[in-house]
Amino acid sequence: MRPFQPPRRPPPAARSTSPALRPLVLAAFVALATHGAASLAAGHPAKHSFGEATRASLGAAASRVIEGAQDVAIYALSLVGVDYRYGGETPDRGLDCSGLIRYVFQQATGVTLPRTSHELARIGAHIPRSELAPGDLVFFNTRRSAFSHVGIYLGDGQFIHAPSRGGEVGVAQLSSSYWKKRYDGARRLVGVLPALMPAIVSPALAGTAVAAPAPVRPADPASDSRRAPAASGVSDGVSTAAPAADIQP
Repeated sequence: MRPFQPPRRPPPAARSTSPALRPLVLAAFVALATHGAASLAAGHPAKHSFGEATRASLGAAASRVIEGAQDVAIYALSLVGVDYRYGGETPDRGLDCSGLIRYVFQQATGVTLPRTSHELARIGAHIPRSELAPGDLVFFNTRRSAFSHVGIYLGDGQFIHAPSRGGEVGVAQLSSSYWKKRYDGARRLVGVLPALMPAIVSPALAGTAVAAPAPVRPADPASDSRRAPAASGVSDGVSTAAPAADIQP
C-alpha cells in the first residue's frame, strides 16, 4: 500500500494586466533586469531594495496615469457650452469633435494629437467597453463611416463631445439608443502613447543601477617590456580617437 500523499495545489491563476499598464510593467521589468545585470558585472548581486523601489515606482507611475487621464476628463468638462464649429480648433472660434479632443490633450498634457477622428482611431490601445475609464476616447459611426465621430469618456457611462452644427460641447449617455447603436469602439492614449507615459524609475534610483568600476590590476613589467609602442590615437589596440559620427561640423 502506497503512503498517503496530499493532493497538490493547482498553481494560482495568472492575474490579467490592464492594457494601459502593460507598457509600465514591461518597462519596470527592463529597469530591474538592467540593474541586476549591471550589479552582477560589478561583482555583487542586485539588492532587494532596488526591486522594492522599482515596484513602488511602478505603483506611483500607475497612479500618475490615472491622474493624467482624470485631468483630461476634468479639462474637457470645463469646455461644456462651447459652440460647435466644423473645423474649429479653439474655444474662441468653436470646436468640432476631433478639434475638442486635440485641444483638450494639448492643454491638459502638452501632447499634440492627430487632427481627425479617423486618424485618432489609429493610435492608442483598443479598450473593451467593459473596461472604459475616464480619459479614454470613444468613437461612433454617425455618417455611415467608421470612426466618423469621437468623444472623451467621463465615467458612469457618460462622455463629452462636440455634437454637430447648431449644437455645443456637452455630455451624453452611451446607453442612449442613438449612441448605443452607433458605438464604434474605444482607444486609450494616456499611459499607452510614449509621449503620455510617466517615468518609471527616477533618475536618482536609476543611478544605483550603474556598475562599479572594475578593479585595476597592477602592471606586469615583463609583459610591458615585450609590448610594442602604441600608434598615435591607439591604446592597447583600441582607438582612442573620437568616432567620425560624433564630430560636430
